[in-house]
Amino acid sequence: MNRHLALIVDDEPDICELLELTLNRMDIDTLSAGDLKTAYKLLNENNISICLTDMRLPDGNGIELVKNIQQQASHIPVAMISAHGNMDTAIEALKAGAFDFVSKPLELAELRNLVNSAIKLADKNQGISSISPKPHTPKTHSQKKQELLLGESPAMQQTRKLIDKLSKSQAPVYISGESGTGKELAARQIHNLSSRSDQPFVPVNCGAIPSELMESEFFGHTKGSFTGANKDKEGLFQAAHDGTLFLDEIADLPLSMQVKLLRAIQEKAIRPVGSQKEEKINVRIISATHKNLSQLVKEGKFRQDLFYRINVIELPMPPLRQRGEDTLLLTQYFLEKLSPGEARYRLSKQAVLELENYSFPGNVRELENILERAITLCENNTIEASDLSLKEYNSLPDSLQQPVGPNNTVLSPLNDVYTVKQALETTRWNRKAAAKLLGVSYRQLRYKLKKLGLD
Repeated sequence: MNRHLALIVDDEPDICELLELTLNRMDIDTLSAGDLKTAYKLLNENNISICLTDMRLPDGNGIELVKNIQQQASHIPVAMISAHGNMDTAIEALKAGAFDFVSKPLELAELRNLVNSAIKLADKNQGISSISPKPHTPKTHSQKKQELLLGESPAMQQTRKLIDKLSKSQAPVYISGESGTGKELAARQIHNLSSRSDQPFVPVNCGAIPSELMESEFFGHTKGSFTGANKDKEGLFQAAHDGTLFLDEIADLPLSMQVKLLRAIQEKAIRPVGSQKEEKINVRIISATHKNLSQLVKEGKFRQDLFYRINVIELPMPPLRQRGEDTLLLTQYFLEKLSPGEARYRLSKQAVLELENYSFPGNVRELENILERAITLCENNTIEASDLSLKEYNSLPDSLQQPVGPNNTVLSPLNDVYTVKQALETTRWNRKAAAKLLGVSYRQLRYKLKKLGLD
């Protein structure tokens, strides 16, 4: 394999020498430029793999170089070298398309991590296998298929285009959108297409962690740090080291935890509960919520500085009602996925019309659950409009339109004891309301309860 060539753009000779020595020891050749004019000349004359550039240069701004490379040679990852504490300019660079940033004074371990990630991305962009990838279990075809964001509507084509762009960066991403639009699926695709794809993807529902355990869950703890801490335990940040940490429902974090999370993101370091030492962490943060974070900031319920840090680039997920023909495409996919054995299910013409005219307040997740319920109720493998129970679902109060469990999952049809109990709890054990909520008859619910020993 040909050696990689890095372009270093900095007008400080000492910085250039340090970067050259570090990269040469990593078997990466280097070229140096002290200004933008020389940098553009070297870019035109050489096959550059990655670029490291300072922010302030004698004849311009490093962000100008980032934007130019994004337009002319987007396959080249560009990392910004920013002055210590100048986070605002670093975020500006990330928004302009920089792969990542490293602060002055340079820490060699952080620099090497950044360069390794940039080289992996450069290899991916050029269709070359990454250098010495860590062994990992390959996903099966069915697993890969389930992780696809399906849809041919203009809204989904634009979403996939933005996901592809975001995968080429290390910038924090904020995924916004209604419940059920596929925010975690989008986060996984960003990770799978990125230079971190052979490292862990760690999803966490921030609303599902008890507040008293939150710091320990995120940062880990040492043995004896509190009652019940019988051994050292790594936290979510350590588990996601070198990979991606997906913070779902980040709006549910209490303000006290928001402060600690902000510090971890800014310092790229965490301190386990009970420990006196900080640990450096290399984690990409992707966050999401169905709530309006901007409004929560105005109300003082979410820290503005944290919002500024996590919302470097926003990825809005379109609701299903704005995706037109994708509804039937997804319906076909779910029917194939949900069909047991050799069974194949079809929709009657009236059922198709019902789906096409339904607003789907629960989006793609709701569509899957509606079809799962319809398969349970239909006869002769044909799903009629009545099997979809859409009118009954729409007539429910808003508070019952989209019941969710503790992991933010919409209730499925009558398939297990947990779902039935959750429906009853949601309706305060009103069986008729629970039956309507699940889209089944009162008689069917009574039969299920008896079968499960809950009658």
